[in-house]
Amino acid sequence: MNLFKRRSKSYIGLLLAMIIMLVLSACKSSDTSSGSGEGPIKIGVLEDQSGEFSLVGIQKLHAAELAIEEINENGGLLGQEVEIVAPDTQSDNNRFQEMARKLILEDKVDVVMGGYSSASREAIRPIMEQNKMLYFYNNQYEGGVASKYTFTTGSIPDHQIGTLMEGLIEEYGPKVYTIAADYNFGQISADWVRTETEKLGGETVGEEFIPLGVSQFASTISRIKAADPDILVTLLVGQEQSSFYGQWAKSGNKEIPMATTVNMAQAYEHKRFEPPSLANMYVTVTFMEELADVMPSAKEFVDKFYEKYPDDKYVGMEAEAEYTGIMLWAEAVKKAGTTETEAVIEALESGISVEGPAGKVTIDPASHQAIRNVFLARADENHKVTFPKEWEAVQPTWLAEEKGVDLTKKDDFSQYTPLD
Repeated sequence: MNLFKRRSKSYIGLLLAMIIMLVLSACKSSDTSSGSGEGPIKIGVLEDQSGEFSLVGIQKLHAAELAIEEINENGGLLGQEVEIVAPDTQSDNNRFQEMARKLILEDKVDVVMGGYSSASREAIRPIMEQNKMLYFYNNQYEGGVASKYTFTTGSIPDHQIGTLMEGLIEEYGPKVYTIAADYNFGQISADWVRTETEKLGGETVGEEFIPLGVSQFASTISRIKAADPDILVTLLVGQEQSSFYGQWAKSGNKEIPMATTVNMAQAYEHKRFEPPSLANMYVTVTFMEELADVMPSAKEFVDKFYEKYPDDKYVGMEAEAEYTGIMLWAEAVKKAGTTETEAVIEALESGISVEGPAGKVTIDPASHQAIRNVFLARADENHKVTFPKEWEAVQPTWLAEEKGVDLTKKDDFSQYTPLD
């Protein structure tokens, strides 16, 4: 009897050991992340391939595909192929949330890139934080996001608004009228414009927030003319709101310079609208297609883009940010030797740099934002674009100086504004 019991215990122990080995083997074979060599490294890309923001979303998707193709042509990452998983978010924030969860929980991607509007970013950022997912928002935006898991590579007010308002108030006068998209981006960007205008001794003589989808601006134009500003700041987004410029050219005062952080470089209005719709428009940019005329690195990027996508209409600021964001992430993965999130964040926070289409781009460790070159672009009455000024390696300092943010020392999951 004792012998039987001993043998039974041995059989049970052997059976349990076999079950544990099978479970571990199954887990290992299903693990396709962290550079384990068991499958492709996966990049999730959430961009609007249709809907209101597809004009820019398609550019960003194609830039992501171009970056991943280049990475794979150069041997992939950590000896593995890089694979893109890119569902169409359809310019719908509910779908952004649905697809973000799918990328993380089902597709098990190693990083998520994407989002055009600030509303889409804020729809999915809590999901990224909850799941400890590394997230790159490769887009111009209103600034202020401080999040352990979020890195931003596009232009922010530190790069754009102070320089833009300083130059135009000095040249044209102190009275400013602002029209902005009525959501997160427009509201906070208008706060920045108002703050910078006051710092420079200027005056905000009018401010309007336009709902997304509005395409008729007769009453707005009447109010602008009545206020008689020296500078008209336009912070409009999307296909519908961009119809303002044609209406302004017909009914507005074209002697008033327009100042913007979003037009031309994103939705190429200077090419889509007949001159002189955007005459005398100034925009501070981190990239636009016309830089190819003055920068060899920009020309190389634009030429590669059109070689792969000859039917695309423009290569804008956000396409470059998406491409550069992926290259920064890839460089961090190489340094970390893994795609494991915490290790890649540590590598990014070491101050990773790449030579991008518009020059060197470096991650600022404290803010997770980009240090990058900024260019002042101007469209003349024929919509010819020139670049009268450049600022090199502009630092994102506002979060550190005004809010004491240092993500290398203390985690944060906030968005700050000038009015906090």
